[in-house]
Formats: sequence, structure tokens, C-alpha cells
Amino acid sequence: MDIKEYYQIADHPIRITGNRLTQVVNSIEGFFPFALSKEASEKVLFTFAEGAEVPPMSQELYSFKHEDVDSCFGRTTNGYLLIQKPREEEACYMWCLPSMNVVYLSGNWSIRLCRFGMWLGFGVMTLSHQTLAIHSSCIVYKNQALLFLGESGTGKSTHTHLWREHIEGATLLNDDSPIIRIIDGKAWVYGSAWSGKTPCYKNECYELKSCIRLSQAPYNSIRKLSLLEAYGAIHPSCAPEFAYDEGLYDEVSRILEQILIAVPFYHLECLPNQEAALLSYRTVYNKD
Repeated sequence: MDIKEYYQIADHPIRITGNRLTQVVNSIEGFFPFALSKEASEKVLFTFAEGAEVPPMSQELYSFKHEDVDSCFGRTTNGYLLIQKPREEEACYMWCLPSMNVVYLSGNWSIRLCRFGMWLGFGVMTLSHQTLAIHSSCIVYKNQALLFLGESGTGKSTHTHLWREHIEGATLLNDDSPIIRIIDGKAWVYGSAWSGKTPCYKNECYELKSCIRLSQAPYNSIRKLSLLEAYGAIHPSCAPEFAYDEGLYDEVSRILEQILIAVPFYHLECLPNQEAALLSYRTVYNKD
């Protein structure tokens, strides 16, 4: 196997060190398109490493459970710590040290746990660089990105599938965690190494055209949202772990403010049919 140590996600070069961690990352399909050669890598923003002694958690910020994994995110004396504890298994630890530009992983080397730990670690380390993952499904049309927002099960993937089926030229960029980065006041959307259950990993970037919040209904209707409504539409799609720390949440708020200024937001109440996709398409692109 050709072991890769350098990757670039949302134009942020990162390095992976340690035998076990590099083996795990090199076995995750989603990272393949983002690999860099050592010669091509620019200045590394931060490093994912292994083997550090895990510090105690000084402040628990957010606890959650997914399937059989109990997780807790919190602060240490000089960073942030995520603990993922599967039932009857060793815990996986992710420890961020922003001041040292390093994220440590240790404990359980399960691919699913490391993948999530790296997603959250990437988020912590890039927030100050105006970069934020948004839980959404992202369509690209005419070299512009559209984000479809909504809680799990509201039909984001269904709606983006309808766009691809009925709107010529529409393609999928990412189906779970595209990354927004603010550059010179503009919002740009990047593909990422994390795409949920749909394997769509593209090292591509497009300017954000609009955001559409979806909800299920027995009819199709769309309306433009006010600034306050737009904030309420996108806020639940940000990592909840960041909402309980003042420093992290300040960074999230600054990014959201720039997104709200940059693009229009809509609320689409819809059925899972062709008419719903055409309605959102015609509204965003001012088509009769």
C-alpha cells in the first residue's frame, strides 16, 4: 500500500503521523481524493497524531449517544477532548491542542470512531480559519453550490436525488457534511472526506448560491426567509458540540453571519416528487 501522510481538505493542508493512525486513514475511502504528495503539500495547518497521554476532562460540554456509542465532548486545561465509548469496547479519544496545531487520537482504533473523531477535530482546528462543516446535502449546478438543510429523515438526500434526476447538469458534491469556508466575504462550499451513508467524496469547490431548508408536507410550497428565520434554518445544521463553548460558538456565529449576508435562504415544504425539485430550482434561478 502507498501510505499517504498529507491531505488537503477545504484547502487546508493537514498531516497524519503514527503507524496505526496512517493505516486507519489510508483505509478510509473518503480520504483518497484529498491525498497530497509530500512534495506537493503546502505549509501544514495542523497534524493528526497518535500516542499522547489523554488528559482529564476539566469541563463536560456536551454528551450524546449514537447507536451503541456513548460520547462526551468537553474542555481540558489547554484544549478539547472527545471520548467515544462503545458498549463493551475500549474508548476512542480525540484531544485537540489548538495552541500546538495538533490533534491526538488514541485508544480504540475503530475506523468509524476515528473517522468521527477526525471530523470533529478538523472542525475545531479550522473554525478560526472561517471554516465550518454544515450537516446538509449539496448539489452543484452551473458551477454553483446549493445546500439542502434539514433534520435527519426530512428528505435531503431524496431531494438532491430528484434534482439530479430531473434537472440536467445537477450533480452531487456531498451528501452529509460539505464544508463552507468564507474567503473575502464570499461563501465557498468544499467537498469533504465525510459524506454519511452516500459515498461521494469530491475534492472540488464552488461558490454558494443559496440554502434551502426542507420539511415534509402534503403539498409543495416555497418562500424566502427573513434574516432571523435564515439563522434558525442553518443553526441546527452546525455541530452541536460547538454550541456549549463560548470560544467555539463565537467562531461559528461569525461564519454564520457571513453566510447569511452572502446568500438567500428559502424554506421548502414539499412532497418527495419531481414538482418539488422543479419548484426549488425555478425559485433559486428565477425561472418561470
